[in-house]
This record gives sequence, C-alpha cells and structure tokens, in this order.
Amino acid sequence: MTGEKILDGAAAPSGDGSAVGADPRRFRALAIIGIAQLMIVLDASVVTIALPSAQRALNISVANRQWVLTAYTLAFGGLLLLGGRIADYVGRKRMFIISLLGFAGASALGGLARNAAMLFGARALQGAFAAVMAPAALSLLTVAFTEPRERARAFGVYGAIAGSGAALGLILGGLLTEYASWRWTLLINVPIALVAAVLGFFEIRESRAEGDSRYDIPGAVTVTAGLLALVYGFTKAATDGWGAPITLSLLAAAVVLLTSFVILETRSSHPLLPLRVILDRNRGGSFLASLLVGIALFGTFLFLTYYLQGTLHYSALKTGFAFLPFSGGIIAAATLASLLLPRYGPRAVMTGGLALSALGLAWFTQIGVHTGYLSHVLPAEIVVSFGMGLVFVPLNSTALIGVAPHDAGVASAMVNTTQQVGGSLGTALLNTVAASATLSYLVARGHSAMTLAAGLVHGYTTAFTVSAGLLVAAAFATVLFVRASGRPAPVGAPTNSAA
Repeated sequence: MTGEKILDGAAAPSGDGSAVGADPRRFRALAIIGIAQLMIVLDASVVTIALPSAQRALNISVANRQWVLTAYTLAFGGLLLLGGRIADYVGRKRMFIISLLGFAGASALGGLARNAAMLFGARALQGAFAAVMAPAALSLLTVAFTEPRERARAFGVYGAIAGSGAALGLILGGLLTEYASWRWTLLINVPIALVAAVLGFFEIRESRAEGDSRYDIPGAVTVTAGLLALVYGFTKAATDGWGAPITLSLLAAAVVLLTSFVILETRSSHPLLPLRVILDRNRGGSFLASLLVGIALFGTFLFLTYYLQGTLHYSALKTGFAFLPFSGGIIAAATLASLLLPRYGPRAVMTGGLALSALGLAWFTQIGVHTGYLSHVLPAEIVVSFGMGLVFVPLNSTALIGVAPHDAGVASAMVNTTQQVGGSLGTALLNTVAASATLSYLVARGHSAMTLAAGLVHGYTTAFTVSAGLLVAAAFATVLFVRASGRPAPVGAPTNSAA
C-alpha cells in the first residue's frame, strides 16, 4: 500500500466527533473546493442561455454553434483520467491552483473573443483545465476528511453543489445575458478563479501520491483518444443520426481504443487506471449508477427547458428561475443525506433517492400542451430534485471510500468521467428517442399546428419515461453491488470488494 505525504488516513475520531490529527483548515479548504466545483458545474450550463447572443455577435453559423458547448465537453470528458493522474503525481494542491489560474485565463480569452475560432479554442482550454481541476478538487476533499460523520458532511456540501450547479447556471446565464452581456457568462469566472487560487495557496494542504510516478503514456493516449471519440460520437449522433457514417466511425474507433486501453492496463506495471479502482464492488456500482444518473438527469434539464420555452413560452430568464426549486430541493436533501449516510449506509440512501427521482420523472410524463408550471412541473421538479440530493452524497462518497491514496486522483476522475460521458450519451440517446416519438405521433395524427405542439410534448414525455427507467436501473445496480457500511473506511483503508 502506497502512502501520502500528509496524515490523511490514520486519523482517529475524537470525543467531539472530529478527527485527531486532521487538518484544522479542512473546512476552509472545503469552502474553496466548493467554489471551484461550482464554477466547473456552472460553466457547463451558464453558456447555454447566452449561446444565441454569442452566435449573433460573432456570426457563428447554425452548423457550428454546437462547438461552443461541444469544445468544452470534448476536452473535459476526454482528458479527465489523465488529469486525475497528473494531480496524483505532481501534487493535488499544486495542480488545483495551476488549473484555477489556467481556467481564469481561458475564461478571459473566451469573454474577449473576436471570432468563432477564438471562442471555440477558449472553451476547449476551459475544458482541459477543468479536467485537471475537478479530480484534484475531489481528491483533496477525500484525503482531508477521514472521520465518517465529517466526511458525510463534506460530501453533503459537495453533492449539493454538484447537483444544483446546473440549474443555478441557467439562472445566472439568463441574468448576465439579459442585463449585461453574453461575454460576462465567461468573464465572471476570472475573479472567482483568481480568488479561489489565492485562498487555496494558503488554506489547502498539499497531497501527493508516493511511489512509482511514471506515466502510462500508451494508456493515456488510448483512453484520451477513446473518450474523445466516444463523446464526439455521441454528439454527432444527436446532430447527424445514429446511422451516419461519421457517427458509426467514431463509435467504432471508441470501442477499439477503449478495448485496447483495458488490455494495456492489465499489462502495465504503472497503469493510468488501475483496474482495482473500478473492479471493487462498491466503487464499480457507484460508477455505474453515476453513468445512468448522468444520462437521465441531463435529459430532465434538456426537455424541461424545451417544454418551458417552446410550449409554455417562457423567456430564457424565466426558464432559469423555473429551475430554482430544483436547486433548493437538492441542497435540502443533500443536507439530510449527510445525516442519514453514517447511520444507514450508502445503499439504503442511494436506493431511496433513485426510487424517489424515478417517481418524479414518471410524474413529468403527465405534462401536456395545456398543463401549467404550478400544477405539473413544480411538484415533479421538487420530487426529482429531492431524490437526486439523496443520491449525490452517498454516490460520491462510496466511489472514493477505501481507495488507495495513490489512486485517489484517478478514482475522482472516474466520478466526473462517468457523469460527462453520461451527459453526452443522454443528449444523443434522449434526443433520438424524443424525435422518433414526435415523428411517429405526427405520422399517425397529421401536421396541424395543434398536432405539432402535442407531438413535441409527446416526445418529451417519452424521453422522461426512458429517463425514469434509467434511474430504476441505477437503483437495481446500487442494490446489487453496493455493500459499504454506514461507517465508511478512510482513504487508504482496505475494502472487501467481495462483500
């Protein structure tokens, strides 16, 4: 078992529930890490509402406008595993601060963009720095909190931020675009990232994996190229269709590259992704649940946005505020989950949250052309958000509990990778499902204006049905695989993957 350069796994709980020998600045570090995580999550959605304004200002074509979002997603999803390993070896605090400064610079470049290429490049740079920042932040959180109740509380904060950030991003994007400029959806990151970097320099303790720090270059090349091909393939499926030659070629390349990566990892003496990280029963179950939740949750935001703006005719700003209860529900439930987790364990809390969210998505299937926000959308939104708040805390905690300190960065990266890949798959899969359902509806009933409106809503409700099924599958995966107890082992402690 490899060690850490700080005392993070040997701390014992004291009489007041804190950890003896734990970093006294850990809660200040949690606040800084929370700011960084919020910035990462916000940036994936805050630009969405600003996209039409940016498109007009920079004369971006309809065909190319997707790259404002896709450039970020491709770089983020494709480089996460490598980013996690770099943080492990170079130093998590060091790479956290460097990536914050890089993210600030890329955001400034995007906010000052004079043409489409400059904006696309800036977004790709943001994604690349986020791919290092996200696993470094989660690893620092993992090694800083070792006492079970404190760890649950810390992951409660982290889960609330991760779950509510997308909805908050829609609100912030609407406010900045309507009252300032689309450029401020990017420029606002600059002061936030700089302040977080300065505070992190003074308040966060360094953490670095010891032992063999050689890089697995073949593994890094194959997994990065494979994830890029996979994410890009999902993106092209949403725009060009699943049967398009470019889509099939990219997905086939992804299968070949990722299969090669797994083979390489079984033979490498210093693998980029040690298979022990994902073959552990608890972590593997959490990663699978994270993937399925990413697909389903992204579909919820996507089709609710379409419904609110296209059917109920909400403005961009009003749509953002319509998602505000979603953030509130996640924050409230994450707080509750941090109290329930040490007592009942992750399996019970996660399963209950997934079941509740599936019921909320089933409720969304009852929306119609003439239903309203207060009568149908709001109650279902609260149910889904509360369920998700119960899920995020134990999911993130279980995915990282008991991982060897040497592997903390790559395990953290896997949490983010499954969510990013899930979001990309959700875009393509659920868009295809909704479009096919709408087309079938119109073929059977005609193409009048009233029928078209009803057909679009039918597509949304079909997508909600599939999303509910995915959450049910995630609940089954949790019941089947997750066996961790209510008092989890600290980082570096052995786990019984066969339990």
